[in-house]
Amino acid sequence: MIDPNKLFQLEGGQKRRKLALSFGALERDIAGIAEKGTEYNFSSMPRAEYTKKLVEIVLKDPKLPSSAAKELNELLVAEPFDERRVCNCARNHLLAIIGTFPAEWDLVIAPHALPEENGVIRKRDFYPGTAVYAEDLRSPFNVGSVFRTAEAMGLEKVYISPNCTDPSQTKAIRSGMGCIETMGYERKSLDELPEDLPVFVLETGGTPINEFKFPDKGIVIIGSEELGVSPQALKRASYGRVSIPMKGLKASLNVGVAFGILVQAWVDYLNKNK
Repeated sequence: MIDPNKLFQLEGGQKRRKLALSFGALERDIAGIAEKGTEYNFSSMPRAEYTKKLVEIVLKDPKLPSSAAKELNELLVAEPFDERRVCNCARNHLLAIIGTFPAEWDLVIAPHALPEENGVIRKRDFYPGTAVYAEDLRSPFNVGSVFRTAEAMGLEKVYISPNCTDPSQTKAIRSGMGCIETMGYERKSLDELPEDLPVFVLETGGTPINEFKFPDKGIVIIGSEELGVSPQALKRASYGRVSIPMKGLKASLNVGVAFGILVQAWVDYLNKNK
């Protein structure tokens, strides 16, 4: 951490870069994931006071838009004072002035531990016998998104194909927000999926989602970003094919978004037919 008085002495571009780095370090410290050597260590003032002093420096920047200044001023006087939100807001405004767009690697996301209560891991609440099979997904962001949606909506399991991107990749872990660790997964071929559960696919050319009769238990197969589900998967899906009606010219959805729409419809069906 750099002394605020020293930051005042720096010139425009250098000052902005140092401030942006300082806010990033503060965000990590607040989240409890500070890198070694970057922990907050100013014994002369509380971290919140230090954060406010850095924001005051940003507010004096002649290139700071008035709308950004208004937002920062409102955050400074808000009760309770949200240190992390202030740091994130100031850092993003600085990046905009510098001309650097925020990127995925700029995200400060604390690791999500397994939920615990009195030292005991809480059991997940889910719909028994429900699962998703991710076939050959390439994007780690999409893989993480599938886990996050599956956990949030209450599916019991996640299966991934032999050629699916590894969920342990850093980008998958980031987008999964702790759900990969919470749910776990099994890597299986189509032939290794449970024989006692109905299998259906999410793919174009099927029954509209609002007309599809979802199974009480089953596995939904979602296909790769480029090719959709494979011919082998279509053959394996003896329960049927469900599609999301679209009106756009492209008629195309990200696989993670499409899966979210599908699971919401499936869960609505399960809740109505308890």
